[in-house]
Amino acid sequence: MARATVAWPLTLPFSNNRKSNSCRFRCAARSNNGRDASPAIKIVVEGVTELLRLFSSKKSSDRDSIERNRGQMPSISCVEDVLEVIQDDYRRAYFLTGNFTVDIYAEDCLFEDPTIKFRGRDRYGQNLDLLVPFFDKASLELEKIQKDLSPETSSILASWKLRTYLKLPWRPLISIKGQTTYNLDKNYKITRHSESWNISAIEAIGQIFGFNSREIDV
Repeated sequence: MARATVAWPLTLPFSNNRKSNSCRFRCAARSNNGRDASPAIKIVVEGVTELLRLFSSKKSSDRDSIERNRGQMPSISCVEDVLEVIQDDYRRAYFLTGNFTVDIYAEDCLFEDPTIKFRGRDRYGQNLDLLVPFFDKASLELEKIQKDLSPETSSILASWKLRTYLKLPWRPLISIKGQTTYNLDKNYKITRHSESWNISAIEAIGQIFGFNSREIDV
């Protein structure tokens, strides 16, 4: 999934008034009205991602990257072939393991979610490698996947549910339902991997701080 970042507690000190903080997050989430995060939130998330990359105990430069699913991909000649590969990636819980099929993505594929936007399948893989060690008792469930063939573009839409605890002292529960749109070019390479969630960006960040650590239903 495109959400390859975690907002980290170094960026926001805790207040002694937990209830007040929780209220502020809920109010901000309502005013956000389910849209993308503000530019300020996106800047913070991008900055925290770089800090995690810098201070991680397992820097990507000091270890072998998680083995990708290379060289085993069947010949791709239609949208249905790509859909089957994506299904296999979900069976491997690719967002939680970092094991995704790199070759179905264009090298400069655009990855975006409500909190971040960047290009590059290699960077996406690096971000996944960064996050994997923080997941605990995690699950990624593919609820539905379908193709959408329009005159303008070919795409695949996947609906999923992510549930995981984070290995932080207060063990927050992250529970999000979302959809990922995979846009394909004429060669059936994914050029855009775009996520939307059933909660706002502010609510998602609030879960990390334990303000909304509960199951999220739709």
